[in-house]
Amino acid sequence: MLTSIEELEALYGQPHERSVRKEIPYVNDCYRAFIEHAPLIVLATAGPDGLDCSPRGDAPGFVRLLDERTLAIPDRVGNNRIDSLRNVIVNPHVGLLFIVPGVGETLRVNGRGRVSAEPALLESFAVDGKLPRSVLIVDIDAVYFHCSKALVRSKLWDPARHVERSRLPSAGDMHKRIFGETFDSLAYDRDLAERIRTSLY
Repeated sequence: MLTSIEELEALYGQPHERSVRKEIPYVNDCYRAFIEHAPLIVLATAGPDGLDCSPRGDAPGFVRLLDERTLAIPDRVGNNRIDSLRNVIVNPHVGLLFIVPGVGETLRVNGRGRVSAEPALLESFAVDGKLPRSVLIVDIDAVYFHCSKALVRSKLWDPARHVERSRLPSAGDMHKRIFGETFDSLAYDRDLAERIRTSLY
C-alpha cells in the first residue's frame, strides 16, 4: 500500500505542463460553453457524516453563470434527504462535474457553496410557475476540463453498449428487497413514470 505523497509521485511522475496550466480560477469562454450546454452535473460534497455525490439535471444551461467566478444551481424537487445541502451548510467545499451528451471531455469546477432561499433568486429559476426550494451558489476556486479518456474507455455514448433496463432490478424491486415482501413493487413500477412526470418541478 502507498502511504505517502512521495510514494505516489514516485510511481506516477509529474503531470504534463498542459494538465496544470488548464486549471484557472474563473470561467473563460471555452469553459462557459460546457456549462451552457450541460444538462447534467454531478455534485460532490463532504460533511461530518462522510461524503455525498449526487446528480443534478435539467435543461441545458440550468446551471447559471452569475459572473466568471460564481455559479448558481437550482435545487429541484427530490427526495428531501438534502444530503448535499446539509454538507454544504457545515463544509462549503464542493466539486462539480459537467457532462454534455455525446462529448468526451467533461468540465470540473471546485469551489465553495452557499445555500440561498432569496425570493427573487428562486423566482428567476421558476419553471411553469414552480420555484426551486433553494439555490446553491458556488464561488469558484478552480475550473478545468477533463480529457476524454474515461468516457472513451467506458464507451458511454455508444448506443451499442447501452444496457437494456430490464437487465437490472427495477426501482420497485430494489424497494421490495429493502422493505420486504409486503411492498407492492409492481404497483410502484407501474405508477413510476406518471409520478416522475408530475413531480419534476
